[in-house]
Amino acid sequence: MASTASPSIQQGVAPLRAGQGHSFLLRRLHSLSGIVPVGLFLIEHFISNAFATRGPGAYAKQVELLSGFPFVFYLELFGIWLPILYHSLYGFYIWYRGETNVGDYPWMGNWMFTAQRWTGAIAFFYMVWHTWHLRFTGVHILMYPGAAFGKVQGEFQHTWAVVFYAAGILCASWHFAYGLWLFAAKWGITTGDGARRKFAYVCFAIGLLFVLVGALTMRAFLTTPLQPCARSKFRLSAISC
Repeated sequence: MASTASPSIQQGVAPLRAGQGHSFLLRRLHSLSGIVPVGLFLIEHFISNAFATRGPGAYAKQVELLSGFPFVFYLELFGIWLPILYHSLYGFYIWYRGETNVGDYPWMGNWMFTAQRWTGAIAFFYMVWHTWHLRFTGVHILMYPGAAFGKVQGEFQHTWAVVFYAAGILCASWHFAYGLWLFAAKWGITTGDGARRKFAYVCFAIGLLFVLVGALTMRAFLTTPLQPCARSKFRLSAISC
């Protein structure tokens, strides 16, 4: 005799209701942190580095200006390092959970998603290396700003470091420019295909500007005679960088 009991239906994933779950909030914070404060810091960093085109003295004065801010340690910790850490780690998590499948679905959106993740990863690892060398090895450039120019030049003593530096500039420029476009789209600033298309040209120009400034800065470090590090603010002496 056939059973009259109704078959059991496996329950699916419960719908996400307002006030439940944290994914939406975390993604919005991830998007926002990429512009404020990480994006603003990137702009400041490119501008400050551009002072190298005016020579070691101008670059040292700019480093001295930044190091003279009150509570500089806490400003860096809460305004730069923790936001960068959150943006980077959550970005890796999004990459881990996402599926690009560019080989099976070579759509523009898939390629852009993949490029954004790879440029973010390369920029992150470059930033870790760059920060470690400048801030945690050798002479302390915040205490001795005159050492800053020579210490950056010390990174260019190997071909692989020059290539890595150039890749860091390219990847950071792309990641910020396309991230700016994504931010405007996600937050409803650009509505409609026409507005997004026009803003894409603006973001592309911003990315090119960053690459140009970064290239001129690199050229200044590479073409200026090698500077020794300094123990005083501006008096040069031959010590280890």
